Amino acid sequence: MNSFEPEASINVFEEPLIACSNDPVTGFFRDGCCNTNEQDIGSHTICIEASQEFLEYSRFKGNDLSTPVPEFGFLGIKAGDCWCLCAARWLEAYNDERAPRVFLQRTHKKALEIVPMKILNKFALDLN
Repeated sequence: MNSFEPEASINVFEEPLIACSNDPVTGFFRDGCCNTNEQDIGSHTICIEASQEFLEYSRFKGNDLSTPVPEFGFLGIKAGDCWCLCAARWLEAYNDERAPRVFLQRTHKKALEIVPMKILNKFALDLN
């Protein structure tokens, strides 16, 4: 596999990965999906629905997702937006009781190497 190619687009259920967001465009590859590969050191694999609480938490932790950075084409994220978040950051937020809700069908299976499915299930927005 070419190291710049994404791994198979498979979600945590071993099904085809569903797009997380195209508005704003998200993902390590900026393809709207939480695809990943070995170049994605942060494992941007968990599709979240951003809450104001989480955005403030993330800013406090040094990752300001709300402030636009136009020179990089980043318009900033607001509460209610979906975003491919680093799995380790999500786990950190979980441990600090600030984890945002997630879409499991939009979360890459690689996230399970960092966050157990049992924990993700508790935050799922797309389970019946």
